[in-house]
Amino acid sequence: MESLERFAQNQRIIEEFASHWLADISSDLGRLVHVSSQRNVATGRYSHPALDEVYSESAVHQALTYCHEELFQRVLEAQLEHLEWDLRVFLAGLDAAPHEAASRWLELEFFRQLVPLGSPATLRDLFLSNMRTILSIIAAGIPTMQTAA
Repeated sequence: MESLERFAQNQRIIEEFASHWLADISSDLGRLVHVSSQRNVATGRYSHPALDEVYSESAVHQALTYCHEELFQRVLEAQLEHLEWDLRVFLAGLDAAPHEAASRWLELEFFRQLVPLGSPATLRDLFLSNMRTILSIIAAGIPTMQTAA
């Protein structure tokens, strides 16, 4: 019975997180950036100030881990053209010009932080390769992959 209660609680946390903090983000990549930012780089644990007030630390961690993995999988399953569009939408919302932000992401390899811990090496490498390719196109000022083809 305890595992069923834990499942129900995790489902409530996921629904609350998605409806309050992810719903207004217009791109899958933006949602992935947001959920990955909830992970403490030193400990690997996820937390969220508002959720931590209502739910246990371990429940929030489990639920946000699940969200991160699901969003990562969604981004991986997208065609490169869609991922490029999604990344352009996300970068357009930042304070810097998209080509400048893309250059910084490449230099710092910021996109590595978007990979959930424990992801299989093949999926991680595919994601990193896709991000490098698309960021390089954006950083070079090429309008879109479709236009370049």
